[in-house]
Amino acid sequence: MGTLNQHRTLIKKILSDYAQAANKAPDGVETHLVFDEERDHYMAFRTGWWGKKRIHSAVIYVRLHNGKIWIEEDWTEEGIATDLLAAGVEKTDIILAFHHPTMRPYSEFATA
Repeated sequence: MGTLNQHRTLIKKILSDYAQAANKAPDGVETHLVFDEERDHYMAFRTGWWGKKRIHSAVIYVRLHNGKIWIEEDWTEEGIATDLLAAGVEKTDIILAFHHPTMRPYSEFATA
C-alpha cells in the first residue's frame, strides 16, 4: 500500500507519460492535464478537431478518496489500472468507480 503522496506522484507520472505519447500523434487533437492536489483530482482530456467534428472529452479521470485510487473515467486502451498495478499499487487500493457499485464485487479490485 502506498502513501497518499506516493499515489499522487505515480498518478501524475502515468498521466504525464500518457499525454506525452498522445500528443505525438499528428491528429490535430491535444491532450491536456489537470492536477488538483488540493482536492486530489487528476485528469487527462483531449480537445481539438477531427475533420469537422469537435473533440472534447475526458480520457482519464482519477481521484484520491478515503485512501483509495478511484478511477472515475478511463478510455485508454490498456487502462490506468494496469499501469498502477505494474507500479506496485495493490488491487485493494484501486476502485473502478466507472463500474456500478453493484458490479464492483465481481472485479478483482476494491469495492469502495
